[in-house]
Amino acid sequence: MARAKTTRSTARPAGPLRILTAVPICDGHDSAVTTINIELARHGIEVIYLGYHQPASAIVRAAIQEDVNVVGLSSYNGGHIVFFKEVVDQLKKGGGGDIPVFGGGGGTITQADARLMQRQGTDRIYFAGTSLDSMMAEIKRHYGRAAKPNARFKGDRALARAITLAESGLSFPLLPAPRSRNGAPHRSYVVGVAGPGGAGKSTLIDELTSRFLQGNPAGRIAILANDPSHPDTGGAILGDRVSAIYSQDDRVFFRSLATRGSLTGLSAAAPAAIDILKASGEFDLILVESVGVGQESDPFRIFGRGPKLVDATLFVLAPYYGGLIQLQKIALLNGADLVALNKCDHPMAHTARAEIQARLDQNGRGQTLHPTTAAKHFDPGVDALYAAILGLSAKSK
Repeated sequence: MARAKTTRSTARPAGPLRILTAVPICDGHDSAVTTINIELARHGIEVIYLGYHQPASAIVRAAIQEDVNVVGLSSYNGGHIVFFKEVVDQLKKGGGGDIPVFGGGGGTITQADARLMQRQGTDRIYFAGTSLDSMMAEIKRHYGRAAKPNARFKGDRALARAITLAESGLSFPLLPAPRSRNGAPHRSYVVGVAGPGGAGKSTLIDELTSRFLQGNPAGRIAILANDPSHPDTGGAILGDRVSAIYSQDDRVFFRSLATRGSLTGLSAAAPAAIDILKASGEFDLILVESVGVGQESDPFRIFGRGPKLVDATLFVLAPYYGGLIQLQKIALLNGADLVALNKCDHPMAHTARAEIQARLDQNGRGQTLHPTTAAKHFDPGVDALYAAILGLSAKSK
């Protein structure tokens, strides 16, 4: 059996309530759920937003991996009776039967529909005209609950709960013994992904995920996506799953982490979450995305301020970084193992590519700039970047 190291706390701090919100498949109405998401975050709730046009299987997978308190669905396409039941049934089948489901749909869900849906397992329906304040108070009252260890949880549910406990500063139960290959323990390769906001880190990670799934048909990949908590309310909108097209695969474990006041670019629980994923022996590759970082940032401790958190660091820039003087200020350009210039379809990309490569040459470390356009599927630049990651991983073994 294997246990990753976490900090044990005698007190049980109540973590923020976590809600997964989504819009069902064949429904593109996202204005209502966007309003609800903002209001939830304003009330100190962490919202994992999955996006619109989402199948039940994707909603259930995300709810389990994110270890949410509750799932909230916004449905305006008229298929709510069947769809809500499908989500409830799949949660039960997938080991998440304790995760309740609520929702709303303006005038499309009638009182009679709601009674039928509740008999089928939906917890509650909010109707048009319900005040946002009363809705928020009721959600916090009914769904705010402390996470506890649960020996019945298996697979991704067990991993997800272990990470939740680590976020609260608690130790977590023993995980299954990690896989071994030829008698040796299985080792994960961990890559930290950093860069300023708007550089396209999430989309690039998703494209790297696609390469992994294609090139490693038997392996699993994990993604830890860090997003900032609001410094006033403590709420957060964790939206990296919206860009995660290829993460709708059972071989991908995706967990969103809110920083909860940590100013390092990562959740304070990120080191423990990395250890949990490594100790599980489930994953060949682990990608850890920091929040948008500043010029002095070192989220993965590559400059020696404490134990290094990752095996390699990927720094991602977009072409509009502001000029040569700005490049000189970015500390991570000195220490990153991999540097990508993303959004190379931008008119400024040609100049940016020359300037960044010149900046890297000044380091004298033989760093190569990888030009990518992650928004374009099958981009050869992403292919080359993924090959470089594989090369570093092979050297580390």
